[in-house]
Parts: sequence; structure tokens; C-alpha cells
Amino acid sequence: MLVVDDEPNIRELVQVALKFHGCAVSTAANGADALRLAESSRPDLIVLDVVLPDLDGFEVCRRLRAGGNEVPVIFLTARDTSSDTVTGLALGGDDYVTKPFSVEALVARVRAVLRRASRSSPAQIPESDIVLHIGDLELDESRWTVHRAGVPVDLSPTEFRLLAYLMRHQGRVLTRAQLLENVWGWDYAGQSQIVETYVSYLRHKLDPLGPPLIHTQRGVGYSLRAAGPGGGAAAAGEPRPGAPPGPGHLG
Repeated sequence: MLVVDDEPNIRELVQVALKFHGCAVSTAANGADALRLAESSRPDLIVLDVVLPDLDGFEVCRRLRAGGNEVPVIFLTARDTSSDTVTGLALGGDDYVTKPFSVEALVARVRAVLRRASRSSPAQIPESDIVLHIGDLELDESRWTVHRAGVPVDLSPTEFRLLAYLMRHQGRVLTRAQLLENVWGWDYAGQSQIVETYVSYLRHKLDPLGPPLIHTQRGVGYSLRAAGPGGGAAAAGEPRPGAPPGPGHLG
């Protein structure tokens, strides 16, 4: 792994976390060193800050791709705008993490990107269960696909991460703060509305294919549970599938 960030504390935090999960990690503090290490050490993945003192992360990625280097890139930045996200992904980035972030959320995204890249390397974080099943719902993290009752379900990256986290903790009630921390990587700061919005997106896509799976615990959060033999019903206070949230929402 190569971690590129001009803030020493963030470099060290990410380096320690990835090493804890069995990765060999090198670091760089600027774009020039990042390009040099990307060519000399051939990392399996780069965690790349967008704002660097010389070349920005977008330019580093652009030069890597122009040189034929297809190493997976996760952009790391404090800039949280849709235009930055689109720019990073259009340049060939594989994911985009906004500061502040949780280490657990970043490691989960590293794992998912490595799986999608299908790269066999000792640096890859092992994970045995890459296909999750709950009732008739199936989520394949290696192929980035979701099916319910055999029907493909098209999810945005954020919807996919949220559903995967709920499935990994099936049956448990997860607070909005937990979901923010582990899916979005944000410290809880009154942003629970975005959790409710994305839960609504998931319900709108999953519920027409079968009984509701995502249940609301009033005043606490959400849980994902398989429907019972009779199909089950939404918990009290849960919205039933309604009008779509509107086209073109970004995940």
C-alpha cells in the first residue's frame, strides 16, 4: 500500500491501521514522491490525498493513468463536493473518502476496492465472507452486485456500502451515529438526515421485490432482518414504499 498525505498525523494513522490488518505500507508527503514510489514499489493500492503541496492528487492520478499504471486509487480529502467526487472518479479513481473519517470505514473501503481490482497480493486484507445472504437478498462484494429474489438491484456506491454494513450486522439495531461513522466516515454532528435519506433510497429499491427488510427502531436507528414465513410487516412508524426520492441522487 502507498499512503499519500501531507499531514503527518493522518499518514501515521492510516499507515498504522493498514499495518494492523497485515499490509506492507509506504508513505509519501507530496505528489512527486507519490509518483516515484508508485513506479518503484508498485503498490497494490494508493490512498491519495487530493490537496498536496506540489501536484494535487487529481494530477497524480492523471499522470499514473497516462503512464499506463492502473493501480487502484482511493482519494482522501477534506473537500466534500459532488464536483470533486465526479472529477476523481472520472480520472480513474476507485473511491472517495471525506475527512474526517473512521479508520474502520477506510479499511472497509480498501478491502472492497482490492476485491474489485481482483489483485492477488500479500498486501490484500483477507476476508472470507464476500457474498452476504439474508433471506432472498444477496450482496456480492467482489462483483459489487446486489440481487433480491433473483432480480438485480442497481445501487449507488453509498447505497451499496450502507446495505453491506447493515447485512454484516443483521439483526442488530444500529444507531444513526454508528452508520454515519462506519459508512460515511463522519463524526456524528447532527447529520442523521442523510442516513434517513439513504435508508429511504434502499427501501424504495428493495421493498417492491419482497417484504420489508430494513426496520426502524424509533429514536435509536435501524436494523436489517429477514422476513418471517408470513412475509412480516414494517415496524410501527416505518414508512412503506412510496414515491421515489427523485432521479439522479448521488451516492
